[in-house]
Amino acid sequence: MRLKSIATVAVTFVLAALLSVIGARAAVSVVEDRSVIAVREALTDEGQAWVEVLGDGLQVILEGEAPSEAVRFRSITIAGTQVDASRVIDNMSVADPDRIEPPEFVIEMLRNDSGISLIGLVPANTDREDVAARIAAAAEDMPVTDLLETADHPVPEGWDRALEHALTALELLPRSKISVTPGHVDIIANADSPEAKARLETRLNQRLPQGVEVAIEISAPRPVITPFTTRFILDDSGARFDACAADTDRAQARIAAAATSAGFEGEINCPLGLGTPSRSWSDAVSRSILAVNDLGGGTVTVSDADVLLVAREGTEQGEFDRIVGELENSLPDVFALEAVLPVAPDVSEEGPPQFTATRSPEGLVQLRGRVEDDLMNTTAQNYARARFVGSEITMGTRIAEELPQGWSVRVLAGIQALSELSHGSVVVEPDSVDVRGVSGNQEASGDISRMLIEKLGQDADFEIDVTYEESLDPIAALPTPEECLQQIGVVSAGRKITFEPGSDDITGESQAVVDDIAEILRRCPDLRVEVAGYTDSQGREEMNQELSQRRAEAVLAALRVRRVPVASFDAVGYGEVDPIADNDTAEGREANRRIEFRLIEPGSDEEPTGLEQVEDEATDDGDAAEGEDDTAADDQDGDDE
Repeated sequence: MRLKSIATVAVTFVLAALLSVIGARAAVSVVEDRSVIAVREALTDEGQAWVEVLGDGLQVILEGEAPSEAVRFRSITIAGTQVDASRVIDNMSVADPDRIEPPEFVIEMLRNDSGISLIGLVPANTDREDVAARIAAAAEDMPVTDLLETADHPVPEGWDRALEHALTALELLPRSKISVTPGHVDIIANADSPEAKARLETRLNQRLPQGVEVAIEISAPRPVITPFTTRFILDDSGARFDACAADTDRAQARIAAAATSAGFEGEINCPLGLGTPSRSWSDAVSRSILAVNDLGGGTVTVSDADVLLVAREGTEQGEFDRIVGELENSLPDVFALEAVLPVAPDVSEEGPPQFTATRSPEGLVQLRGRVEDDLMNTTAQNYARARFVGSEITMGTRIAEELPQGWSVRVLAGIQALSELSHGSVVVEPDSVDVRGVSGNQEASGDISRMLIEKLGQDADFEIDVTYEESLDPIAALPTPEECLQQIGVVSAGRKITFEPGSDDITGESQAVVDDIAEILRRCPDLRVEVAGYTDSQGREEMNQELSQRRAEAVLAALRVRRVPVASFDAVGYGEVDPIADNDTAEGREANRRIEFRLIEPGSDEEPTGLEQVEDEATDDGDAAEGEDDTAADDQDGDDE
């Protein structure tokens, strides 16, 4: 009995010991895991995610390569805030200082009539006294502003040679901007004349240092060319210029493109100069060159504002009239055209005079044929502009004598008939009118018939062949309100309506987006649309709501200017509510600064407006200091736009 009692006590003690060991290990494991997790999270929050945290009992071991000794010490300090500092074991290493990238050395030199300015970063071993002496000599009595800073790093390869060449260029160029980096020099300067420019470029190129890339861009005033002349010839020998002049690089390129289209091969020498009679010089020259090409050959001379076009012998009179008429009507107002057909072709009076009006599917309207006088020519053009608002009108008419009585009335009636077509043509002759094309109006044929009878009389002879297409019918093809909003989403995909920072002024690059949206809304009558403005979360809620309201109203005003009926539109600013992205990132804040269009559903008048929602959700502002900070942040709203 006594032995049995002793055994029971012994077993009890053994079990208690085992449970104590298991409990102790479990407690150590829990403490170890919690310590590691706490230290790791603290380091990550402080941007020290590179540190590897391990646990060994109550000890927390830190491993990894620190970028610097300061970063290593900071990591130990952060770990000590989560566990007792005596439990932190430092097994970290520090990166080799020799592996740290050297800074980017650069000098920006600016010289003008106000003096010389230097700004940038140079190696500490740079001979600053020599640089200062050379710059002072170049500046003479002008002030020198030296904002250079130094860094104690080895001088990079090519730095000394690049700096030497930059100082030489600064001495030669009184109006210049020079950038120096190791092995590279950028020079931008102005010269007094083309001759001075050539001399400076030669001197700089002669002093190019070995192993240094030098970019030289020297500008000079353009020479005055008088008379400002271009002469282009197209004959059996090919296309060529006897003389050429242009006022801008763009004009030069446009003239070259026209000459290439006319068959010119090789490099075109068309120098830039001053003295052009009009900013439309390239327009006049290129159109004249293309007219020579359309004629199949000839010569055109544009001297100041006078254009002389001489066709090749044997050119057909009708073709000559058409091309000359188109050129005469397309030349800018300041230019005067004289057209010469050297030997009149033997053309009998075959066929009656004609007036032709065409309208392409793209909306281009062309008027060709005979008119009575300058007044009628202008009248036809103005009438076409009134009938085809927004379309491009191309005039290819030619003034002719001895036209049939009532010809002007027939011409205007033909233009009006064409305006009833989506695209097509009208041919007017003394005894007939032929109308052919496509329309979105099912009653187009009847409307045109009645109009011609009214204008030309009951005995008028005309033929009408007009096809109806439902897709062109402005009523049948009207989009639904939902389709209108979808179209707005399509045109604004990838493009936003943006504003100047902290302002309700729509930026210039966003005007095209507003134009496209206005065009859609004009095709969608009787819509009830809400123009909703949103901001990011920077700044106070009240300030953001006010800014978003002003921006929504600015968009509404822009649509009104573009003749969109906005009487049923509402502009509402929601401020920072309903974000569509994370306001903690620059990309998210940019996405949240937006304008949205949404339909106002019938029966929603009693629902709270966005302003009421914002007011309900608004909270009291913080202290004065926080309010000032928020106001400053609000002023920055939209900086990325």
